[in-house]
Amino acid sequence: MDNKDRILIVDDDPEIRRLLVDYLAKNGFEAFAARDGREMWQGLERHAIDLVVLDLMLPDTDGLTLCRDLRARSSMPVLMLTARGEEADRIVGIEMGADDYLVKPFSPRELLARIKTILRRTRALPPNLRPESQRPESQRCLVFAGWRLDTATRALTAPDGVVVPLSGGEYRLLRILLEHPNRVLNRDQLVELIHGREAEPYDRAIDVQVSRLRQRLRDEQREPQLIQTVRGEGYVLAASVEGRASCD
Repeated sequence: MDNKDRILIVDDDPEIRRLLVDYLAKNGFEAFAARDGREMWQGLERHAIDLVVLDLMLPDTDGLTLCRDLRARSSMPVLMLTARGEEADRIVGIEMGADDYLVKPFSPRELLARIKTILRRTRALPPNLRPESQRPESQRCLVFAGWRLDTATRALTAPDGVVVPLSGGEYRLLRILLEHPNRVLNRDQLVELIHGREAEPYDRAIDVQVSRLRQRLRDEQREPQLIQTVRGEGYVLAASVEGRASCD
Protein backbone atom coordinates (compact mmCIF):
# COMPACT_ATOMS: atom_id res chain seq x y z
CA MET A 1 0.00 0.00 0.00
CA ASP A 2 1.40 3.40 -1.04
CA ASN A 3 1.45 5.81 1.90
CA LYS A 4 3.36 8.60 0.20
CA ASP A 5 2.12 12.12 0.77
CA ARG A 6 0.91 13.78 -2.42
CA ILE A 7 2.04 17.32 -3.17
CA LEU A 8 0.62 19.52 -5.94
CA ILE A 9 3.02 22.15 -7.31
CA VAL A 10 1.22 25.10 -8.96
CA ASP A 11 3.69 27.35 -10.80
CA ASP A 12 3.84 28.76 -14.32
CA ASP A 13 7.62 28.24 -14.55
CA PRO A 14 8.26 24.82 -16.17
CA GLU A 15 11.78 24.60 -14.76
CA ILE A 16 10.58 25.16 -11.20
CA ARG A 17 7.80 22.60 -11.65
CA ARG A 18 10.20 19.99 -12.99
CA LEU A 19 12.83 20.69 -10.32
CA LEU A 20 10.39 20.47 -7.42
CA VAL A 21 8.54 17.42 -8.71
CA ASP A 22 11.84 15.54 -9.14
CA TYR A 23 13.26 16.68 -5.79
CA LEU A 24 10.12 15.77 -3.84
CA ALA A 25 9.92 12.40 -5.57
CA LYS A 26 13.51 11.66 -4.52
CA ASN A 27 12.58 12.50 -0.93
CA GLY A 28 9.63 10.18 -0.52
CA PHE A 29 6.73 12.23 -1.85
CA GLU A 30 4.45 11.77 -4.83
CA ALA A 31 4.41 15.11 -6.63
CA PHE A 32 2.19 16.50 -9.36
CA ALA A 33 2.45 19.76 -11.30
CA ALA A 34 0.01 22.38 -12.59
CA ARG A 35 0.84 25.55 -14.50
CA ASP A 36 -2.26 27.61 -13.63
CA GLY A 37 -5.48 27.68 -11.65
CA ARG A 38 -7.43 25.59 -14.12
CA GLU A 39 -4.88 22.78 -13.97
CA MET A 40 -4.77 23.10 -10.17
CA TRP A 41 -8.49 22.34 -9.84
CA GLN A 42 -8.11 19.47 -12.31
CA GLY A 43 -5.24 18.06 -10.26
CA LEU A 44 -7.24 18.28 -7.05
CA GLU A 45 -10.08 16.36 -8.69
CA ARG A 46 -7.80 13.61 -10.02
CA HIS A 47 -5.57 13.05 -7.00
CA ALA A 48 -5.95 12.89 -3.22
CA ILE A 49 -3.62 15.83 -2.56
CA ASP A 50 -2.22 16.37 0.94
CA LEU A 51 -0.68 19.83 0.42
CA VAL A 52 -0.59 22.49 -2.31
CA VAL A 53 2.51 24.54 -3.12
CA LEU A 54 0.99 27.60 -4.78
CA ASP A 55 2.79 30.40 -6.64
CA LEU A 56 1.45 33.91 -6.09
CA MET A 57 1.79 35.04 -9.71
CA LEU A 58 -0.03 32.86 -12.24
CA PRO A 59 -1.18 33.59 -15.81
CA ASP A 60 -4.93 33.10 -15.32
CA THR A 61 -5.80 33.72 -11.65
CA ASP A 62 -3.52 35.09 -8.95
CA GLY A 63 -2.45 32.73 -6.20
CA LEU A 64 -4.15 34.74 -3.44
CA THR A 65 -7.54 34.30 -5.10
CA LEU A 66 -6.92 30.60 -5.61
CA CYS A 67 -5.82 30.24 -2.00
CA ARG A 68 -8.96 32.00 -0.79
CA ASP A 69 -11.21 29.82 -2.96
CA LEU A 70 -9.42 26.65 -1.90
CA ARG A 71 -9.66 27.59 1.76
CA ALA A 72 -13.41 28.22 1.39
CA ARG A 73 -13.80 24.62 0.20
CA SER A 74 -11.42 22.76 2.49
CA SER A 75 -8.70 22.99 5.12
CA MET A 76 -6.02 21.52 2.86
CA PRO A 77 -2.60 23.02 3.75
CA VAL A 78 -1.25 25.65 1.36
CA LEU A 79 2.35 26.83 1.05
CA MET A 80 2.61 30.06 -0.95
CA LEU A 81 5.56 30.83 -3.24
CA THR A 82 6.35 34.36 -4.38
CA ALA A 83 9.10 36.55 -5.76
CA ARG A 84 7.88 39.31 -3.49
CA GLY A 85 9.48 39.69 -0.10
CA GLU A 86 7.48 42.53 1.41
CA GLU A 87 5.94 41.92 4.81
CA ALA A 88 2.56 43.18 3.55
CA ASP A 89 2.43 40.47 0.88
CA ARG A 90 3.18 37.78 3.46
CA ILE A 91 0.45 39.05 5.75
CA VAL A 92 -2.09 39.14 2.92
CA GLY A 93 -1.18 35.56 2.00
CA ILE A 94 -1.71 34.40 5.57
CA GLU A 95 -4.99 36.31 5.77
CA MET A 96 -6.19 34.49 2.66
CA GLY A 97 -5.54 31.20 4.44
CA ALA A 98 -1.99 30.21 3.49
CA ASP A 99 -0.23 28.02 6.06
CA ASP A 100 3.25 29.28 5.22
CA TYR A 101 5.02 31.65 2.84
CA LEU A 102 8.32 31.08 1.00
CA VAL A 103 10.07 33.81 -1.00
CA LYS A 104 11.87 33.06 -4.27
CA PRO A 105 14.64 32.23 -4.82
CA PHE A 106 14.67 29.38 -2.31
CA SER A 107 16.42 26.05 -1.99
CA PRO A 108 14.44 22.84 -2.57
CA ARG A 109 15.78 21.67 0.77
CA GLU A 110 14.10 24.59 2.54
CA LEU A 111 10.83 23.90 0.73
CA LEU A 112 11.02 20.25 1.80
CA ALA A 113 11.54 21.27 5.43
CA ARG A 114 8.55 23.63 5.30
CA ILE A 115 6.33 20.94 3.78
CA LYS A 116 7.29 18.39 6.42
CA THR A 117 6.65 20.92 9.19
CA ILE A 118 3.21 21.84 7.89
CA LEU A 119 2.15 18.21 7.47
CA ARG A 120 3.50 17.24 10.89
CA ARG A 121 1.67 20.04 12.66
CA THR A 122 -1.56 19.39 10.79
CA ARG A 123 -1.50 15.74 11.77
CA ALA A 124 -0.66 16.50 15.38
CA LEU A 125 -4.33 17.30 15.96
CA PRO A 126 -6.51 14.71 17.72
CA PRO A 127 -8.30 12.51 15.13
CA ASN A 128 -11.71 13.98 15.97
CA LEU A 129 -10.45 17.50 15.22
CA ARG A 130 -8.70 16.86 11.92
CA PRO A 131 -10.28 18.57 8.90
CA GLU A 132 -10.99 15.31 7.09
CA SER A 133 -14.76 15.33 7.33
CA GLN A 134 -15.79 18.57 5.67
CA ARG A 135 -19.45 19.39 5.14
CA PRO A 136 -20.60 18.51 1.61
CA GLU A 137 -20.11 21.31 -0.92
CA SER A 138 -23.89 21.29 -1.41
CA GLN A 139 -24.15 22.71 2.14
CA ARG A 140 -22.58 26.09 1.42
CA CYS A 141 -24.69 27.89 4.04
CA LEU A 142 -24.15 27.36 7.77
CA VAL A 143 -27.05 28.53 9.95
CA PHE A 144 -26.70 29.06 13.69
CA ALA A 145 -28.66 31.05 16.29
CA GLY A 146 -30.40 33.03 13.54
CA TRP A 147 -27.11 33.86 11.79
CA ARG A 148 -26.14 32.66 8.30
CA LEU A 149 -22.60 32.16 6.95
CA ASP A 150 -22.19 31.69 3.21
CA THR A 151 -18.94 29.70 2.90
CA ALA A 152 -18.60 30.50 -0.80
CA THR A 153 -18.82 34.29 -0.54
CA ARG A 154 -17.83 34.48 3.17
CA ALA A 155 -20.85 36.71 3.79
CA LEU A 156 -22.10 36.67 7.39
CA THR A 157 -25.74 37.74 7.73
CA ALA A 158 -27.26 38.73 11.07
CA PRO A 159 -30.75 37.67 12.19
CA ASP A 160 -32.05 41.13 11.19
CA GLY A 161 -30.66 40.74 7.65
CA VAL A 162 -27.63 43.00 8.03
CA VAL A 163 -24.49 41.68 6.32
CA VAL A 164 -21.56 41.83 8.75
CA PRO A 165 -18.02 42.13 7.27
CA LEU A 166 -15.40 39.63 8.43
CA SER A 167 -11.63 39.77 8.15
CA GLY A 168 -9.80 36.68 6.92
CA GLY A 169 -8.83 35.73 10.47
CA GLU A 170 -12.36 36.26 11.80
CA TYR A 171 -13.82 34.13 9.02
CA ARG A 172 -11.43 31.24 9.66
CA LEU A 173 -12.06 31.33 13.41
CA LEU A 174 -15.83 31.33 12.92
CA ARG A 175 -15.61 28.54 10.34
CA ILE A 176 -13.61 26.37 12.77
CA LEU A 177 -16.08 26.99 15.59
CA LEU A 178 -19.00 26.15 13.30
CA GLU A 179 -17.31 22.91 12.25
CA HIS A 180 -16.97 21.91 15.93
CA PRO A 181 -20.15 23.22 17.63
CA ASN A 182 -20.71 22.57 21.32
CA ARG A 183 -17.16 21.31 21.69
CA VAL A 184 -14.55 23.00 23.85
CA LEU A 185 -11.43 23.92 21.85
CA ASN A 186 -8.33 25.08 23.69
CA ARG A 187 -6.08 27.84 22.37
CA ASP A 188 -3.46 25.47 20.96
CA GLN A 189 -6.11 23.54 19.04
CA LEU A 190 -7.60 26.75 17.66
CA VAL A 191 -4.17 27.98 16.53
CA GLU A 192 -3.46 24.67 14.80
CA LEU A 193 -6.87 24.43 13.15
CA ILE A 194 -6.73 28.02 11.93
CA HIS A 195 -3.08 28.32 10.89
CA GLY A 196 -1.82 24.73 10.59
CA ARG A 197 1.79 25.84 10.99
CA GLU A 198 4.26 27.42 13.41
CA ALA A 199 1.93 29.45 15.61
CA GLU A 200 4.08 32.37 16.65
CA PRO A 201 3.13 35.20 16.66
CA TYR A 202 -0.50 34.12 16.43
CA ASP A 203 -0.76 32.00 19.60
CA ARG A 204 -1.41 34.96 21.89
CA ALA A 205 -3.76 36.58 19.37
CA ILE A 206 -6.52 33.97 19.74
CA ASP A 207 -8.13 35.81 22.66
CA VAL A 208 -8.12 39.02 20.63
CA GLN A 209 -9.64 37.25 17.61
CA VAL A 210 -12.35 35.72 19.79
CA SER A 211 -13.14 39.14 21.25
CA ARG A 212 -13.41 40.70 17.79
CA LEU A 213 -15.59 37.86 16.51
CA ARG A 214 -17.89 38.27 19.50
CA GLN A 215 -18.31 41.92 18.54
CA ARG A 216 -19.22 40.90 14.99
CA LEU A 217 -21.78 38.43 16.37
CA ARG A 218 -23.15 41.03 18.81
CA ASP A 219 -22.24 38.63 21.58
CA GLU A 220 -22.19 40.34 24.98
CA GLN A 221 -18.54 40.55 26.03
CA ARG A 222 -19.18 40.27 29.76
CA GLU A 223 -21.57 37.32 29.52
CA PRO A 224 -21.27 35.93 25.97
CA GLN A 225 -23.96 33.49 24.91
CA LEU A 226 -22.64 32.29 21.54
CA ILE A 227 -18.87 31.96 22.00
CA GLN A 228 -18.49 31.03 25.63
CA THR A 229 -15.29 30.87 27.65
CA VAL A 230 -14.65 27.66 29.55
CA ARG A 231 -12.26 28.72 32.29
CA GLY A 232 -8.95 26.88 32.17
CA GLU A 233 -9.91 25.03 28.96
CA GLY A 234 -10.77 27.28 26.02
CA TYR A 235 -13.79 28.37 24.00
CA VAL A 236 -16.98 26.71 22.81
CA LEU A 237 -19.61 27.71 20.24
CA ALA A 238 -22.81 27.12 22.22
CA ALA A 239 -25.23 26.69 19.33
CA SER A 240 -26.51 24.04 16.96
CA VAL A 241 -25.35 24.38 13.35
CA GLU A 242 -27.44 23.48 10.30
CA GLY A 243 -26.03 23.09 6.80
CA ARG A 244 -28.12 24.29 3.86
CA ALA A 245 -27.62 24.37 0.12
CA SER A 246 -28.21 28.12 -0.04
CA CYS A 247 -28.37 31.16 2.24
CA ASP A 248 -31.28 32.66 0.27
